[in-house]
Amino acid sequence: MKRSLLILIFPVILMSSCGLIKKTASPSSEYENYNEDLDDSRVIYPDLEEQVAKAETTTKYEGDVETADADLEIALNNLKEANKAEMYWSGYTVLVYSGIDRDLAFKTRNDLFTFFPDFKTDMQYQQPRYLVKVGKFVNRIEALTYYHQLKENFPSSRIIQDRFLREGYVIPEPVTDGQQQN
Repeated sequence: MKRSLLILIFPVILMSSCGLIKKTASPSSEYENYNEDLDDSRVIYPDLEEQVAKAETTTKYEGDVETADADLEIALNNLKEANKAEMYWSGYTVLVYSGIDRDLAFKTRNDLFTFFPDFKTDMQYQQPRYLVKVGKFVNRIEALTYYHQLKENFPSSRIIQDRFLREGYVIPEPVTDGQQQN
């Protein structure tokens, strides 16, 4: 009995509460006289034709270009000297084989010598795996030509980043305590 009474009262309360909620909308007549001036906050760009005319009238000095070239030459020489001081350089190589099977690594290297005798092949052992690499390239685009040629005979080859010992790098002699200058 109580349950049926609650079932009847609940919808009545629910329906009556919905009638209490009224949406209050402002009439549009309230905003008829609204006006906002945005001229102060807008960005004004100069006319393009005026800018072109100004650019054509200004003269350029040839001395500025020569000065810039000399500055660039000095900066490039400084960069070259700084790079010579580093022992390694970063680049790309084509990795033909990577695995733990020593015999397969030597077979891959021998196949490379057979199919591509002009390619410089490098075999390394980094415990516990053997690596067979081809080439030392400054950027990835240079490595792509070798990669496409190798991909036909060695489908597992891929281009990887690597660090190479700089050719002609002389390891500086360590300074001992007796040789230090004050």
